[in-house]
Amino acid sequence: MKPAPFDYLRAMTAQDALDALAQYGEDARVLAGGQSLMAVLNMRLAQPKVLVDISRTAELDAVRVDKQAGHLVVNAAATQGSVEWRSTLTDEAPLLAMAFPHISHFQIRNRGTVCGSIAHADPSAELPLVLSALGGDVMLRSRKRRRTLGAQDFFQGMLMTAREPDELVEAVRFPLRKAGERYAFAEFSARHGDFAIVACAAVVTDDSIRIAVGGVADRPVTEQWPRLQGDDLRGALNDLSWKLNAQDDAHISATYRRNLVRQLGWRVIEEAK
Repeated sequence: MKPAPFDYLRAMTAQDALDALAQYGEDARVLAGGQSLMAVLNMRLAQPKVLVDISRTAELDAVRVDKQAGHLVVNAAATQGSVEWRSTLTDEAPLLAMAFPHISHFQIRNRGTVCGSIAHADPSAELPLVLSALGGDVMLRSRKRRRTLGAQDFFQGMLMTAREPDELVEAVRFPLRKAGERYAFAEFSARHGDFAIVACAAVVTDDSIRIAVGGVADRPVTEQWPRLQGDDLRGALNDLSWKLNAQDDAHISATYRRNLVRQLGWRVIEEAK
């Protein structure tokens, strides 16, 4: 299929993009890498009147470390590859480094943007899962204001977020590695590079366990527990597997999905200990 007709606007500055979003609102869509958006347009699941291209907006194409706030800040036009291939990423945000190889293929990561994946909010996508597991933030900007939302407040449901029609996802912030934290990531998919059927990420300290699960509910779900062991941990994972309200689909049964949550959850927590 081909997309419905639309006007094309190349934003050379962030202000150009904000002005277009203020003018067209729900009739506009932002194009950065296009790896998620173009499929949606081709299937006519979205039919915007205007496509606002920010891919060549230099001020939005940046990745930096904010040591004072303790964040890795990824701006709206920065590609996934530009983050993945940072020589310092494993030290800065190891969980993010673990997740990147599972995201599609390197050709896609070379074009797709981090903020684009977050804004798309696919519940099976790896980057929303990592942002949720780490307790990261989404930085939103319109012509009138700036605001910052935590991942748990930003993701609202299947392909749904708290972004207003006139807002741009200006950047996302991944918390930097903290002393004493250990991390692990695992997913199950039909083939390497496919969207995850179930994915799990864990952040473990000497006193606590935080686990995030993607691909089951309509958004990433995060749970925080004390340092559980043995049957107590298995029980908590079983309770979580039922809490996610898994459904049968063309790929897998709900029973199998719940079992994957238990097995992958156990694996990532044990690897992170």
